[in-house]
Amino acid sequence: MPSSQKFRDYVVSQFSDGPHVTTRKMMGEYILYAESKVFGGIYDDRLLVKPVPAAKALLPNAKLQLPYDGAKPMLRITDEQIADKALLAQLTEAMLQELPSPAKKK
Repeated sequence: MPSSQKFRDYVVSQFSDGPHVTTRKMMGEYILYAESKVFGGIYDDRLLVKPVPAAKALLPNAKLQLPYDGAKPMLRITDEQIADKALLAQLTEAMLQELPSPAKKK
């Protein structure tokens, strides 16, 4: 089931206190970017982020879930955590320090 535009809009609005977050729609789902770095996505109306050490430290009880069959597991952000703008800002800032810069296009 593809993610809804309404859920995508809500999630992006919740990131408003931190780095600027954008999305790119791919096959009915949304990839999340901050400072041009991929840090997560919206899959089946679930917010998932990459399981980098900073994310694991800030979300110690987060469950690993597959965004789709054959993908690497990601950390699930609960509805209560999505509602916490300060947590999402802190999470994004911390993750950006650990994520690789985007590859240069030729």
